[in-house]
Parts: sequence; C-alpha cells; structure tokens
Amino acid sequence: MKVDRREALKLLAAVGMGAGLTEPLLAKSKTAPLPNAMIKLTPQQDAFLDDLERRACLYFWEQASASNGQVRDRARSFGKETGRVTSIAATGFGLTAHCIADMRGYMPASDLRGRVLKTLQYHYEQLPHDHGFFFHFNDIETGKRAWNCEVSSIDTALLLCGVLTCRAHFTGGGVESQIRELATKIYERIDWPWMLNGGTTFSMGSMPETGFLKSHWSTYCELMMLYLLALGSTTHPVEPICWISIARPYIDYAGFHYVSDLAPLFTHQYSHAWFDFRGQRDRYINYFDNSITATRAHKAFCLAQKGMSYTDDYWGVTASDSSRGYTAWGGPPLLGKIDGSVVPSAAAGSLPFLPEECLRVLMSLRENYEIAWGRYGFVDAFNPDDNWYDRDVLGIDQGIGLLMAENLRSQFVWQTFMKNPEAVEGMKRSGFIKT
Repeated sequence: MKVDRREALKLLAAVGMGAGLTEPLLAKSKTAPLPNAMIKLTPQQDAFLDDLERRACLYFWEQASASNGQVRDRARSFGKETGRVTSIAATGFGLTAHCIADMRGYMPASDLRGRVLKTLQYHYEQLPHDHGFFFHFNDIETGKRAWNCEVSSIDTALLLCGVLTCRAHFTGGGVESQIRELATKIYERIDWPWMLNGGTTFSMGSMPETGFLKSHWSTYCELMMLYLLALGSTTHPVEPICWISIARPYIDYAGFHYVSDLAPLFTHQYSHAWFDFRGQRDRYINYFDNSITATRAHKAFCLAQKGMSYTDDYWGVTASDSSRGYTAWGGPPLLGKIDGSVVPSAAAGSLPFLPEECLRVLMSLRENYEIAWGRYGFVDAFNPDDNWYDRDVLGIDQGIGLLMAENLRSQFVWQTFMKNPEAVEGMKRSGFIKT
C-alpha cells in the first residue's frame, strides 16, 4: 500500500512534521563507501544509508543538552521538543553517534569533541549514581531522577558501550586525552559484583527506597553486553560462572531453531551493535549466526500473519510505540496485539544479519510512505492501514539503526569498540574462540 504524495504532504503539515525539513541538515558524508563493507552496496543503497545515519546523528546532537550531553528518551520527528526526560541508554547510543559523525565528517570535529568531553565530565562528576550505576531516566538539565525509576544495570551497560567507543575512537592529545581518562574512570568505577546481590546473575536494577529488584537478567536477550563488560573489568570483575548461569532456551518456528527468550527482536540486536561476535562462539553457539536465524524467523512470522499487509517490502515489529501506547510486541511466538504496524528499527537493527532483505524493507518504506520520514529519519512506528503514524522518534530505536547501518557499511563501530582490551578480555573469560 502506498500513501498518496499529496495526501502525505497534507498530513505532514497537519501534524507539523514538515517544520524545519527545508533547513540544512548535517553535511553529507565526506567518506566514500569504505572498502571493508560487509556487502557490496549499490550507490543508491549507500546514499540511502548515509541519509539515514546523517539524520540519526542529527537527533543525537539536537536532542541532547548542550551543557551536559544527556540525550532525550524521545522527541518529535520534526525536531521541536520540550520534553525533559533523558535516557542513559540513549546517551550511550548518542556518544557512539558522535564517533560516527566524526568519522563521516558530518559535523566539525571540534564541536563533537567538545560535546563528548562535556558528556563524560557530567556523568563522572555530577550525575547521581549508585556504585557507578546510573538511574534509567533523568531530567535533561538538572540530572534529577525521573519517574521514580530504577538504577538500571542494562541501561548503564548501554551507556558504557558508548563511553568506551569514545575512548577507543579519540586517540589524540589535549581534549581527546581528557576523553579517554574520563571514559576509563566511568567504566572502572562500576562495582559489578554489587549488582549481583550475592548471586550469579545481575539484578535488573535497584530502587533507593526498596533495594534490589527481584527480576534478574538471567535468560538470553540483550544482556550479553552487561556480562561481558563486567567480566572484562580491571577493577571490579565478576567470575565466569555468571556467564554460564545465563539460561539459553531454544525456539522452534517454521523450521528455524535458535536461542531466544520470549522477547522482541531488539534483544538479538543491541549487544551486537558494539561487540563483534562474527566468526566466534562460546561453548554454546555462534551468537551472530543465531541473530541471523532469529531475524529470518521474525520475517517469516510477520509474513505469516493473516489479514495483515506484511510483504517482502513491509515487515518488522519490535518494542516500540503503537497506536495504543508503548508496547513490547513482536514474535515468534506472538507478543502483544500485532495489528499490521511496522517498526523501522526492526529491519534497521538487523541490517548486518540480513542486509539485502532489510535494505529492501527500509528503502521501500522510505519510497512509499513519505509521511513516515522526518527530520531524524523514520518515525518510531506506523500503520498505514489504520492511517496511524507516530509523531515521535525514540533515541534507542534511532540509535540501533544508526550503529547497525554503519557496521554494515564499514564495520566502524565493531572495529572501534573492540579496540578496548576489556571487551576482548570479557569475551576471552566467557570462553569465546574463533571458528
């Protein structure tokens, strides 16, 4: 189904999504397609990905505090936003985005280095923490805890992945040496054993009022980064038994057999944005190949939904906004009330796993649904059959698409992050070997 261009422009004007779209965005990439791309991209494919990345980098620049670098959890897709809630996970993606923008020449190098330095200074010196772990959500200017949220283990890990990417990317003197020093201090301050709370799997977090949450990161999902960062720590490491303690259940669907919890597709993407699992496995599986299978199964699941509009050009659902509010939906097996909506970050976050299939989806969505494309790229989710188009973009969803697009194009995030010796040590202590 295509949206009529004239009707789309009317809708854009009605919701304000056209505002600012004629303003100059970030400069186009100064870097031609790099020689170590995962696949040979056509000029059209590379130009599309460059535009997608450029707009996502703009989100992480514009929707962050200029004084402390905290990134908004979400914002309007046309750019204007007054919300005050930030997400430390979005800030982690944002720090990585600044490295990409620097490598691609999207913004002046001095501006990017200055923003990264302010971000790390604030997170080390001022933002409240508990044993090095940060609250999930905070006020964009004051840093005050938002929504009575938890001190989050997984979201702190997402922040740290961005912190360590900056440490590995900025290798010069002056400001860059300050960046490296602060990044190391933030990482080494984390008291990983404390978050175990006496066990062998990490608590999902802690509340100042009541202590540790009862829920644990104990079954395969996006948790790998959390454990690998803890295993590689030089100051407060955990033992390899923690890695072994993770449950790895299997799902069988339409002939696909793979490790997965009953969770949305993003759980097969997030750790892979930074840690390079290609050509390696532990005693259990090759996790990169596992994510390829999970993505194939998800595509098959979408196409099998009766009465929906899913096709080879239109599929992909992961945790996102919906017409009924934020929901963790997807499959297989069926999670939530699938209604024919599409979530662009489902395909964007899986670009390295199924490049051709995911590029086909994303480029088709861009061509056929102009209303779903704004200042920062795709809106978070939309359903053309119901004439519903989200007005927002989410930092973590823009972030995973940005990082995976760059990994497909150049492997830059993988190559940069894996220069951190702690990342290598974490995988070594988990028993990874080359295959």
